[in-house]
Amino acid sequence: MTDLLTTPLHALHLELGAKMVPFAGYDMPVQYPAGIMAEHQHTRAKAGLFDVSHMGQVILSGKSWEEIAAAFETLVPMDVLGLGEGRQRYGLFTDPDGGILDDLMFANRGDHLFVVVNAACKADDIAHMTAHLKGVTVTPVTDRALIALQGPAAEAVLAALAPAVAGMTFMDVATVEIDGAECWVSRSGYTGEDGYEISVPEAAAEALARRLLEHPDVMPIGLGARDSLRLEAGLCLYGHDIDGDTLPAEAGLTWAIQKVRRSGGKRAGGFPGAEAVLAQIENGPERRRVGLRPEGRAPMREGVELFEAESGGQAVGRITSGGFGPTVGAPVAMGYVPARLAAPGTRLFGEVRGKRLPAVVEKLPFVAAGFKR
Repeated sequence: MTDLLTTPLHALHLELGAKMVPFAGYDMPVQYPAGIMAEHQHTRAKAGLFDVSHMGQVILSGKSWEEIAAAFETLVPMDVLGLGEGRQRYGLFTDPDGGILDDLMFANRGDHLFVVVNAACKADDIAHMTAHLKGVTVTPVTDRALIALQGPAAEAVLAALAPAVAGMTFMDVATVEIDGAECWVSRSGYTGEDGYEISVPEAAAEALARRLLEHPDVMPIGLGARDSLRLEAGLCLYGHDIDGDTLPAEAGLTWAIQKVRRSGGKRAGGFPGAEAVLAQIENGPERRRVGLRPEGRAPMREGVELFEAESGGQAVGRITSGGFGPTVGAPVAMGYVPARLAAPGTRLFGEVRGKRLPAVVEKLPFVAAGFKR
């Protein structure tokens, strides 16, 4: 445990009675005394506060926005040049074979691009950007925490401290003063609920977290509920549902690739693995990520193999994320199956402790998104 990094809110987690676990090199809260089920349901009903300071925050700067955006388009298949100021977009780093190196968020901040990458990938991502973004300065942000306030009460709670956030819609970003601290706020999150992600100066992070937790609608939420919330929302977890062996179309992420970067678009291709990525969008992938509803009460977790038949035959797919969905009130899972078996309603069998149990393909998400459009 002595080798683990800590976030600026570490002492607060301990004070709140969190159960701490190693995650992506950090000592992180997996749950608080209320428990994962209560934390999950509270976020869906009111508002949950998450410490996501382990994520990588990076500033990309250069001579002009156009130069920064054009450079960034050489690493991602997204429309960066067309992103409006004060807006954020979901993105993917791809490798020369079209595999996903990481998924990320990037925002147009006028004179720079603000990028948030996954904790486990941040060192590699920063090195990747530094090596390949010509004419762009890559600056890791090391003096700020990152917290997320998620749930239907998030707007009312945060607007009480900073009224301007009420006017933001999904994927807006803004610099907002909260209790005297300059915060970089985006209306986004990883739960499927409305909410905000707030980059706050390290020195002000604990005070802001305490202020938010004073509100009766806010509860601290650990990694356990964060995972069950994102699974119900059908959101990918890097290293599990997507990785270097996964192309965007297989993962169901073609919605994130704008027409201007696709075949026939004004700026088609020009990113690593473009030929493979665009060919799969045009022709359709051989396998697809799908939602699965195991029948009965037994969850089917990551690694469970999927079969077409109740007995005999070779595995046709595998579950990449699975567990109990508290909002759904039943087990839920995601995994990859051949495209011919990806239609909702298809009945498959997952092998759990030597027994094949039925699971039905279901359209994602399991719980409808509550974003403010």
